Amino acid sequence: MAKSDNNRSNKPSGNRRDQGQSQRKPFSKKPSNKQKPAPPQKKSNPDEIRLNRYIANAGICSRREADTFIAAGNVTVNGKPVTEMGYKVKRSDDVRFDGKRLNPEQKEYILLNKPKNFITTTSDEKGRRTVMELISSASKARLLPVGRLDRNTTGLLLFTNDGDLTKKLTHPKHGVRKIYHVHLDQSLSLADLHKIEAGLELEDGPIEVDSISFIQGAPKKEIGVEIHSGRNRIVRRIFEHLGYEVTKLDRVIFAGLTKKDLPRGHWRHLTEQEVINLKMIK
Repeated sequence: MAKSDNNRSNKPSGNRRDQGQSQRKPFSKKPSNKQKPAPPQKKSNPDEIRLNRYIANAGICSRREADTFIAAGNVTVNGKPVTEMGYKVKRSDDVRFDGKRLNPEQKEYILLNKPKNFITTTSDEKGRRTVMELISSASKARLLPVGRLDRNTTGLLLFTNDGDLTKKLTHPKHGVRKIYHVHLDQSLSLADLHKIEAGLELEDGPIEVDSISFIQGAPKKEIGVEIHSGRNRIVRRIFEHLGYEVTKLDRVIFAGLTKKDLPRGHWRHLTEQEVINLKMIK
């Protein structure tokens, strides 16, 4: 006889829920994807500059080296030593390095291939064109020409706001190399070339050139002259003293700088290596 259905277990089955329906998981709060607003940043003061940058701009050293000097106590601001990294100063502050006041202006160096009919001055009361017009777009800094080229002389002219370098490049004792390509109204005699080599006595004193030679492959009217004197119109006066007229004068080398890839009337910034070379001149 078959077992009665009453003998079946009355315990509820563990799978009584519909298949495919998952059990409800405990409620949990998901983290919000919304980020907390960042705290407002302090606006930088355009009148302030980090002390290490101030020192670097003054041409003393790099920013990294400046940090070392600051930490060592070599720097004072308004008479007080400052050793704090990241310290900011105003351009009007009295910042001194080893007791010497610094100029925070970034040093800049511009080389111009000067054309004719521009005078080497910052302004002219007669309204003549000046070399400053030619470099007006080069920098916002107040740059000054290093030495002079007269109105009709062409060639290399350096501009900078580095006063120490300017003094070095214009003082005869440093023997800064300047080479001119000279065109004369007539051929230079060999005898007169030797006179110039030996030195001449001009109205303002004796003058000697470092070297003089004819230009290879050119007429005897074209002469190469190397000289370090900065006296006014000195190259023209040397030849005028012997009865020659200089019809064209071009400075082709100045302190190791050349006109390579620099057309007449154009300017360029010096490379870092060129600046280093100039500062190494003794």
